[in-house]
Amino acid sequence: MEKYSAANTVAGRVLAVRERIEQARRRAGRRGKVTLVAVGKTQPASRLLQAYLAGVRHFGESYLQEALPKQEALGHCDITWHFIGPIQSNKTRSIAAGFHWVHGVDRVKIARRLSDQRPPWLPPLNVCLQVNVSGEASKAGVAPEALEELVEAVIRLPRLRLRGLMTIPARAEDDEARRAPFQRLRQLMEALSLSGVDTLSMGMSADLEAAVEEGATLVRVGTGIFGPRGG
Repeated sequence: MEKYSAANTVAGRVLAVRERIEQARRRAGRRGKVTLVAVGKTQPASRLLQAYLAGVRHFGESYLQEALPKQEALGHCDITWHFIGPIQSNKTRSIAAGFHWVHGVDRVKIARRLSDQRPPWLPPLNVCLQVNVSGEASKAGVAPEALEELVEAVIRLPRLRLRGLMTIPARAEDDEARRAPFQRLRQLMEALSLSGVDTLSMGMSADLEAAVEEGATLVRVGTGIFGPRGG
């Protein structure tokens, strides 16, 4: 049986993750803010509430059928909701209405549906385009060479606000290999030179230091906060 300690609580893990982010930010000599998004897929609303009480205000979900009841249960909390990952066409209406951010748009069709279905009384939906910087056939994301075309289409959609880029790179064993895809994503965003495009959504529990050192402004952490899925 695991011995109880504050470090094994959700609150303790939140503190530990924030310290990892801060140390990486200092090593890189960065002054900008890094937003922590707690990814709560497979976790009950009660666990998300623990993270909220520890100061987290941004939460990410990848499964709409899980997210909706959690949003209802935590409706009294001041939460910014992020949808992370591939989006099916039949889910766009609920995502457009129920989330503040979407990470993972990689097709014009999905972007257009999100824009068309965003309720007019809400502000434009913040969007990060997913880029497949590792070139993995199994990974979602637009190819780097096709990014500019997607950007041009998305910035014309009235109910979306293009905020930046995101990636989920291939697993890497050494620091140099971990940093390379994050560096590539940063270079792609710098090349866009668009006003208001200010978000690099990259880095998760295992590689957030490399991401922050390469310029991440938002990191998506699940296991590092909630422990193993279901745990």
